Amino acid sequence: MAEINLMDRYPRARRPYVARGKLKLARGGRLALDREIPRTTEDMLMEQTLLQTARRFGREYFDGDRLYGYGGYYYDPKFWTGTAQRLHEYYQLAPGARVLDVGCAKGFLLHDLKRLYPDLEVAGLDLSSYAIDHAPPEIRPFLQVGDATKLPYPDRSFDLVVSINTVCNPPLAECKQAIREIMRVSRGRSFLTVHAWRTEAQRENLQRWNLTAQTSMHTSDWERVFAELGYTGDYYWWFAE
Repeated sequence: MAEINLMDRYPRARRPYVARGKLKLARGGRLALDREIPRTTEDMLMEQTLLQTARRFGREYFDGDRLYGYGGYYYDPKFWTGTAQRLHEYYQLAPGARVLDVGCAKGFLLHDLKRLYPDLEVAGLDLSSYAIDHAPPEIRPFLQVGDATKLPYPDRSFDLVVSINTVCNPPLAECKQAIREIMRVSRGRSFLTVHAWRTEAQRENLQRWNLTAQTSMHTSDWERVFAELGYTGDYYWWFAE
């Protein structure tokens, strides 16, 4: 088990954490961003509706208003090509190696892995039928809708299992089960990233920004969970900074 940033070639984006936090609390989803609005019961109901909408992982989350998620999740090689190369180099994937992406969304990482290394066998699973239906046509046949807590694959069937900001989406008990499933279907090599913080500023930004992760913790708490589960793969953090 190693803490290693294999997402270091993914472009860093400047995220408007404070603005997203205000929007999450704003009545009707609208707010004059140059002033604070006190948190009211109506605001809290709006926030709950917002979170429920995002956690359906449908059109609103991927391709709707930025308030609900990505604000348009489209393929661009600048995002995933470098990460695909990084994973291939680090794990020294041999021809014919089998790679699974748990929480693959529209399959962009697998798309670039397959484009760069056609001899790989790839598979992707995501809870969102919308994401699978809107994946690039050339990668769609390798994807399926499914639950990370019940992976539909035999034991030790993949040379590498990757999961980017997915196992942290459900509550902690289900999060642990998803990690167990990743360990079960992997032949020993896996890499996952989770929502985490080390500083109070990171924690506050994560609270403002996060829409979907129901499990987020200090890095030391995550490491205790990994140790409890006997997780032997690699991992890194998604910091809101």
